[in-house]
Amino acid sequence: MTMEDMVGYDEPCFVISVAARIVGVQTQTLRYYERIGLVQPRRTLGNQRMYSRREVERVQRIRGLINDLGVNLAGVEVVIKLLDRLEQAEEEKDELRGRIRVLEQRLRAATRQVV
Repeated sequence: MTMEDMVGYDEPCFVISVAARIVGVQTQTLRYYERIGLVQPRRTLGNQRMYSRREVERVQRIRGLINDLGVNLAGVEVVIKLLDRLEQAEEEKDELRGRIRVLEQRLRAATRQVV
């Protein structure tokens, strides 16, 4: 069983030092990204930052935009917001497709009853 199997994608499971080590940045970088709104780690009752796999991947994406593509932080913010919106639209699309399937099933059932 992998860690992915044991811990949900959105479950906070990494303290800031571990998240920073995974991504290859300083903890101060993660704090800065949080301060400017690029990441939003959850907090424990003791106010300790906890990063989910989703947040770690987000930071990896941010680092890729900066290091590989030369995008500045203002550009990163725009790209990340667009990616978030795209993900939200994909989820909405999937939900609507599910509703369409249900309605099609109901329509077929109603048509069989009429015929």
